Amino acid sequence: MNLVLSFSLLASVVGPVDFVRDVRPLLERHCQECHGEKKQKSGLRLDVKSEALRGGDNHGPDIVPGRPGESPLIRFLRSDDPDEAMPPGEKLAAAEIDLLTRWVAEGAPWPDGVDTARIADKRDHWSFKPVQAPAVGGVDRLIDAKLAEKGLRRSRPAEPANWLRRVTLDLTGLPPSPEEMEAFLRERDPAAVVDRLLASPRYGERWAQHWLDVVRYADTHGFEVNTERPNAWPYRDYVIRAFNDDVPYDRFIREQIAGDATGQDAATGFLVTASVLLPGQIGKDEPSKRLARQDSIDEIVVNIGQTFLGLGIGCARCHDHKFDPIRARDYYAMQAFVAGVEYGERDLRSPEADAARARFQEIKAGISGIDQALSRFVPLAGSGARRSMVNARENRDRFAPVRAKRVRFTIRATNQLEPCVDELEVFATSGVNLARDARVTVSGERFSAGRHEQRFLNDGLYGNSSSWMSSETGKGWVMVEFAEEREIDLVVWGRDRQGRLNDRLATEYVIEAGDAAGVWKVVADATDRQAFDPAAREASAFSLTGLSPEEADAARRLLERKRPLETELAGLEAGQRVFAGTFRTPDVIHLLNRGDPEQPGEPVVPAVPEALGTLRLENGSPEQERRLALAGWIASPSHPLTARVMVNRIWQGHFGVGLVETPGDFGRMGMKPTHPELLDWLAAEFIRGGWSIKRLHRIILLSGTYGQSSEDSGGARTDAEARFLWRYPSRRLEAEAIRDSMLAVSGQLDRRMYGRGFNLFDKRGGLSGFEPVESFTGEGLRRMIYAHKVRREPEAVFGAFDCPDAGQSTAIRRSSTTPIQALNLFNSRFTLDAAAALSRRVESEVGSDPVRRIARAYILALGRAPAAVEISEAEPVVREHGLTVLCRALFNSNEFLFLP
Repeated sequence: MNLVLSFSLLASVVGPVDFVRDVRPLLERHCQECHGEKKQKSGLRLDVKSEALRGGDNHGPDIVPGRPGESPLIRFLRSDDPDEAMPPGEKLAAAEIDLLTRWVAEGAPWPDGVDTARIADKRDHWSFKPVQAPAVGGVDRLIDAKLAEKGLRRSRPAEPANWLRRVTLDLTGLPPSPEEMEAFLRERDPAAVVDRLLASPRYGERWAQHWLDVVRYADTHGFEVNTERPNAWPYRDYVIRAFNDDVPYDRFIREQIAGDATGQDAATGFLVTASVLLPGQIGKDEPSKRLARQDSIDEIVVNIGQTFLGLGIGCARCHDHKFDPIRARDYYAMQAFVAGVEYGERDLRSPEADAARARFQEIKAGISGIDQALSRFVPLAGSGARRSMVNARENRDRFAPVRAKRVRFTIRATNQLEPCVDELEVFATSGVNLARDARVTVSGERFSAGRHEQRFLNDGLYGNSSSWMSSETGKGWVMVEFAEEREIDLVVWGRDRQGRLNDRLATEYVIEAGDAAGVWKVVADATDRQAFDPAAREASAFSLTGLSPEEADAARRLLERKRPLETELAGLEAGQRVFAGTFRTPDVIHLLNRGDPEQPGEPVVPAVPEALGTLRLENGSPEQERRLALAGWIASPSHPLTARVMVNRIWQGHFGVGLVETPGDFGRMGMKPTHPELLDWLAAEFIRGGWSIKRLHRIILLSGTYGQSSEDSGGARTDAEARFLWRYPSRRLEAEAIRDSMLAVSGQLDRRMYGRGFNLFDKRGGLSGFEPVESFTGEGLRRMIYAHKVRREPEAVFGAFDCPDAGQSTAIRRSSTTPIQALNLFNSRFTLDAAAALSRRVESEVGSDPVRRIARAYILALGRAPAAVEISEAEPVVREHGLTVLCRALFNSNEFLFLP
């Protein structure tokens, strides 16, 4: 035993244990290498009183004054278990353990002011302090002041044509037209241009994409199954409308957290944008269910924290945040605000959706009447007449009236895979669809996470996502049973009543009717239909074959009335449902040990992090009231983070990098602002201007800082990345803007807004094996924001241009340069099609003269006339290989791909 220890133990015998003399030397010698200033394993620090008494992440407090038997620290010191014993490797001497045990028994006295280390106050951070606008503000004034500190100055103004191209691409994601360029060069009115662009519907499409990156919007659920979210898009459309309407940002926040209370129901899609395990993907045991529920609530809290506050609140799920003043208790208290939110698809509640539902029923009744009239022209099954071939959209099996208590539809073969049935309808001779109120049973159903279930067979909704799928390949049966025996004469069924899919179609089947006595009778089958032809993708649901001229004419008129009604019906059905927050009585949230649902601690109430506010509700608070309170706290003008975070996002959208380079982390590990006074001045102006995003755009876009040239004026040696904005920092366009610009310039862009997304792949969800669509027509020529976004599946051509896959929040797109980008953009079918379309457009506008065609191609693609040397270089190429080659080269030029 060494001399120091002998004196220490002697002192402990004759009097109380002294922390400085007896305990601290032991802790320094044996513990602080792993639990001191440089390292805190398991979150435990033993060189500072407040931290030591708080304890580690997994079992704190480790020191329970007066109760050594309940103190994990003493247990670890005494343990013989090598996985638990501390310190690892060499156990303390028995006398040392006894000394520490006595110290704890005496109340663990630790005098204030004796610690040799100090803990930084996590709350002492610039972003947690109130916004303080400088007495004298202005973008240019504050930028110039910082430049002067660095010995720099702003560059000369950009050329007018470059400024117009920059601001137009910046605000709309599309290049200016030749007519817009001519008008600006003539009038030179930047303010009028900014106002025109902000009033354009293209503005909302462009800036909504920035927001959707942050909230990780996608049209599939993610994880391994990655099934389709067929009605996620109303949230995407809400965001576009909100930007176009300049919805005040504080209201924008409230609507996304509690839009069901503010008349913007689709906005609550924000709460559930993340990946989620659906019921069929979760184990049936209770621990699996509790873990999945924790994961789903965690995603909501993380989304709220990252999006509105720029903080990683989720880092405190398992332990107190290592760097920011967010405790695990704060994290679970935040969970309590959204503890009644579930992920799900439901009816959209809005005046527009209510009107659509009413119109839907009206049109459906009209179609039903037409179908009744058409039925007299449908040959009876078994009559000897040859009936039309089965088709995916709709099949009508009419038969002689029969009394039935139940109807069974048995599938014996399909064109491929397990059969799908989209709405089985059984009609009484009176024309009433009896299946809607019938009891349905099936042979089995294939799990598909909320789709293809038995309940969809008679739910009144059409489409693949509302269909039943058998659990067996090529066969299966469904049966509907009525409350009482009825007289029936018609069964209508399809594989996809919206006509989008034609796989999994029943090609051989039998329909039987059973009476109340249990006697079954075959009323229809496929044997008298025309043989199925897999090449006939658009087989008619109704055949005029065999009808008299008068009957054929009458049937044709009925079909002509029916077609537009079916088209309108499909559009109305799509607008009635939404994947958004669904709400119920909140769960009781507990403080979990290490984030483990199987180790619940004390319950917590809804409350915001103590370092950021005082809002606190009672546990019995109603569900909606909780979200409204949370939204109100975030949207408060006095909140130190909210305005700063959004102002930074807008600045980043215009300059490529925010004043804070880490837009998703305003905490202590994030970057400090390059221009703190400017950030606070803009935040104060944002609030003072009624939280108007468009007003903020105007302030920034009409500044000299934004309007300066991007050329090097000598500041690169001091500030190579132009972070202090001595020049405008040019950058490559995002994937969506490149694709959209190619379509716009080539004259192909379909400017229709809103609604269900178009396909980028051969399927809209699933495990794997996504085959990309290579050549686009129709709705596939809409802007890329309207594409059906498959989570974690990059788009074949433009995905290489750093396009987020919606797996995680993308607060900033990092720009890479890779060979695959050049190969995709030069050789893809999309580029070849766009180049050919631009060539056709040019020829139609200026004729066949090569020089005029070259000039027009340059003006359309680059917004300027070609120089003489460019014409001389391009002319022989165009004469020998055609204009398409030049158009292809222009699409691949830096001048087309970069903001000037």
